[in-house]
Amino acid sequence: MMKEKRTPHPNRDKTIIGVVGLGYVGLPVAVGFAEKYRVTGFDINQKRIDALKLKKDTTGEVTSKQLNNKNLTFTTDEKALQPCNFIIVTVPTPISEANVPDLSHLQKASAIVGNQLTEGDIVVYESTVYPGVTEDICLPILEAHSNMKAGVDFEVGYSPERINPGDKEHTFSSIEKVVSAQNDEALKKIDDMYRSILSAPITKAASIKVAEASKVVENTQRDINIALMNELFYMFHHMGINTFDVLKAASSKWNFLPFTPGLVGGHCIGVDPYYLIHKAKISGYESELMAAARKINDYMPTYLVNCITNTLIEKNICPNDCHITVFGITFKENVPDLRNSKAVEMVNQLRTLGLPVSIYDPLADKEEAKNRYGLSLKLAEEIPPANMLILAVPHEEFLTMDTKDYLPFLKNNREVFVFDIKNSLENKAFPDHVNVWKL
Repeated sequence: MMKEKRTPHPNRDKTIIGVVGLGYVGLPVAVGFAEKYRVTGFDINQKRIDALKLKKDTTGEVTSKQLNNKNLTFTTDEKALQPCNFIIVTVPTPISEANVPDLSHLQKASAIVGNQLTEGDIVVYESTVYPGVTEDICLPILEAHSNMKAGVDFEVGYSPERINPGDKEHTFSSIEKVVSAQNDEALKKIDDMYRSILSAPITKAASIKVAEASKVVENTQRDINIALMNELFYMFHHMGINTFDVLKAASSKWNFLPFTPGLVGGHCIGVDPYYLIHKAKISGYESELMAAARKINDYMPTYLVNCITNTLIEKNICPNDCHITVFGITFKENVPDLRNSKAVEMVNQLRTLGLPVSIYDPLADKEEAKNRYGLSLKLAEEIPPANMLILAVPHEEFLTMDTKDYLPFLKNNREVFVFDIKNSLENKAFPDHVNVWKL
C-alpha cells in the first residue's frame, strides 16, 4: 500500500532545524543554528548522543558551554526529526578500500529523512560528494520514502561544508558559505536561512552540481599542491638538500604559495579527490594529474619508513636492539580523529619490518585506536627510551615541550635520532648526541 504523504506539522509557523549526523561537521552546524533556532541533532551512534547530552564533545570542536543551550536536543530517535522543517544532512562520505566512493551513510540518512518529511520541508546536504549525487541519488530516495515530489512538496539544496577540524579561528559562523538549490525559490529560502546565523559572506552557486563540484575542487587543489611538495622532497632528499630550506628561500617571492610536504590523510583531502576521479571516469574521462597526486601523497608513509630504516642501517643499529617512539597518531595536529591516518600506516609498516614501536598521543582515543587499528597507546611514563623519536603529528602539546622534556624519551648512552616530519622543531636546540632529521 502506498504511504500517504504527511501534511505540515502543527509547528510549521516556527523554524525548527534538524541536523542529521553529529560529527566534525554536524555538531558545529547544530551549535551554530541553536544560537537562534530550536535544533534537533540526530545521530545513530548512541554513545555519541549520550556524551553530547552530558555536554561532552569528544571531537573537541565545541565547548561544554556551547552544548549547554536550551535550544539543542540530541537524539537517536528518527521520529524526532518530524517537527523539523529545515533539515541539514552532514553524514560521512568515505571511500572503500578500492578508493571508490562509499555513499551508504548518505543513502541511509536520506531514507531516514524521507521517512519523516512533511510538506514544505527543506533538505540541505552538506556532505562532500561528486557532482550529481544530491539530485541523482539522494533526491529519489527522499521522494520514495516520503511519497512526495521534490520541487513541489518539499525542496532540496546543497551547501558544501568547510569545517576545518582543530581550527578555532575559521569556524562555522565565520567561514564563507556556498549555497545552491534545485530552483530559485528554494535557493532564496536556503540563502536566507544561512544568512540569518552566519557572519560570513554567502555565495550562490549556479546549480547544485556546481556547488558539489566546488567542494571537491577545493580539497583536490590542496592535494595536488601538497603532492608537488612531496615530490620535491623525494627529489631533494636524493640530492642531499633540505626541502624546507629550499621552500624558505623560494617563499621570498611575493606570489609563492606556502604549501609544505607531509602526510596527507584524514577524511577530506585524502579522500575527496577520489570522488572527482570516480565521477570523471564514469563520465568518460580518465584523470591523470589528480590520480598522480593521490599516488604521490599515498606513497609518503612508505617513503618515510624507507628513510627511517636506511638511517638505522647506516648507523649499524640492529633492529633487535632498536626501539622507536611515535609522537602523534591522529590524521592531523590538534584533533583526536584517527580516520585515514597516515601516521598509523607508518606504524604498521615499521612493525611489519619487526621494529618495536611505542605510540604516544594524548589527544587520540585509546579505545578507538584499539578497536579501529589494533594499536595500543601508551602514557608518557610507560614509554621506554628509544633510539628514534618520530614527531609524526605536531600537536601543540608537543611543540610547547622544552628540549629537556624530549630527552627522557630517548636513550642517553648512544647516538639517538629525532625524526621531525613537518619541520616543527626548527627553533629547538638538542644536545650533540641527538641527531635531528627533517624533510
